Amino acid sequence: MVLLKPSAFSKSPKLPPPQQGGFSESLISDTVEATDAFVRQWVSPHIYDPSSTSCSLSSLFSAENRGEGRRFLDVLAKLQYAIQSAGLVNPDSAKLAQARDLMRTAMKYLEKEFYRVLKSNRRFLDSESISSCSFDEKVDADAIEDLKMIANCMISSGYEKDCVKIYKKLRRKIIVEALSHLGFEKLTSAQMQKLEWEILEKKIKGWVRLATVAFSTLFNGERILCDRIFSSSSSSSVSLAESTFVEITLQSALKLFVFPITVAKCRKTAEKIFPTLDVYQTILHVVPKIDQIFSYDSTASVRSQAAESLEKLGVSVNAMMVEFQSSITKESSKWPIACGGVHQLTRYVMNFIVFLADYSDSLTAIIKDKESLLPLPEDYYNSNSSSNEENPENAGSPMAARLAWLILVLLCKIDAKSRLYSDAALSYLFLANNLHYVLIKVRTSNLQVVLGDDWVANHEVKVTQYLEKYEKMAWGDVITSLPGVSTAAAEAEEALRRFNKAFEEAYKKHKNWVVPDPKLRDEIKASIASKLIAGYTGFYKKYPIGSSDIVRFTPEDLNGYISDLYVGLRGSVSI
Repeated sequence: MVLLKPSAFSKSPKLPPPQQGGFSESLISDTVEATDAFVRQWVSPHIYDPSSTSCSLSSLFSAENRGEGRRFLDVLAKLQYAIQSAGLVNPDSAKLAQARDLMRTAMKYLEKEFYRVLKSNRRFLDSESISSCSFDEKVDADAIEDLKMIANCMISSGYEKDCVKIYKKLRRKIIVEALSHLGFEKLTSAQMQKLEWEILEKKIKGWVRLATVAFSTLFNGERILCDRIFSSSSSSSVSLAESTFVEITLQSALKLFVFPITVAKCRKTAEKIFPTLDVYQTILHVVPKIDQIFSYDSTASVRSQAAESLEKLGVSVNAMMVEFQSSITKESSKWPIACGGVHQLTRYVMNFIVFLADYSDSLTAIIKDKESLLPLPEDYYNSNSSSNEENPENAGSPMAARLAWLILVLLCKIDAKSRLYSDAALSYLFLANNLHYVLIKVRTSNLQVVLGDDWVANHEVKVTQYLEKYEKMAWGDVITSLPGVSTAAAEAEEALRRFNKAFEEAYKKHKNWVVPDPKLRDEIKASIASKLIAGYTGFYKKYPIGSSDIVRFTPEDLNGYISDLYVGLRGSVSI
């Protein structure tokens, strides 16, 4: 369908100087006669009934009659010009009164046509279609052009209020229905504050979806539609497009921000931080759209509500992070983890921080300085580990510093718990296991990006240091007692007895210790084997089993026993 360009009615014609009554009467008479003949082709008697709101299937602005619709608007533009001309010369003219009656009849018809086009094309004029469509390709371009031309004709003829009233009533209803369909509930702040957190958390998920669609699609489509239909329709300081859009959307938009401000008032506990961040992140992501859609001075309240919501939610998130750090510091379990495995505190805290890192954009906006870092626990200053060499304040951004600080608080607690073990070797294995778990979580999440490669490299060095200390304490006596090829025959038996005893004691002691990560477990076993097997093999070749009653192990036996280590109770064998 090739659209005709809007005719001259879009702007009122410039009136000529007053002329003599005869010409004016002739002009109004001819125009009324021509207009009346054309209007009667389309205006049936029921259209005159003010209470009728029916939408005829056959319409002047249907696809097959669109050319006639353009002609109808041209005729009305000429009639309006004749009314203005005659009004200047002979305002009491009977023909002028007849022309005005005819115009009223035509305007009532146009009202119904305006309503019909709006309603019958609703599925093409929904906000999602308007927000995403190409107006050169979609069918709603015809409908929008029809609406714009009808609106221009009614407004230039003095029927602006009638046109806008119809539009606002129908479009406001569409907005309200769409929000309701998306799950919007008319709850006051007081009502929401009385809800249990579990119920409010479910409502948060619904609000996130609602707000995203409302600001990205619903209000955006309405702004586009108002601009296209009512642009350049008013010369006042506040355009008709603006005032219409504001009356349709403003209150609905403001009501959406009751929810986030209520969420920000909830009791500040660590487990509430992620739903709160979901609300914050949703607003943060739609703020550019809000600024674009509600850019008028008359809609500044929407922009300010968005800013206020972000501010209050940010304060709430900061308070929850403080509470989370405090909960780490206050963790007071006094029982060592069996076999030196990963402490449940390490798992909980790192999973929590990994989820925090997924909100890095929001946290970057919330955490603006490093002054909010809480003091480190006393364990940091009493630590025998190398964790006190760190300074998270040197991290790149305040957000990265805050997350690095939380990890450091955790490592301080883990260092303190390592001192619950009576065996120093087991305490170092415990430290290595837990720090290695921290590194796995960092490397396999957004924390790698947040903390950076240097942070990871520095902590990998610490794992190596812990393992070196563990190996020295756990296997040092075994390695020292290892007989070599150069061992004299007279000393061989005694050396072998010492080695057998040292190896058996070490194995029995460590066989139930655990290294949960398979890769780290293999690295530890490979390191121990490399220090034992090669030296023992040379001795064994010189004194194989059978040559002495005390040669108990082949090199393969030793390798087998070492392979059984660090899998806990399920994998060990007896010597």
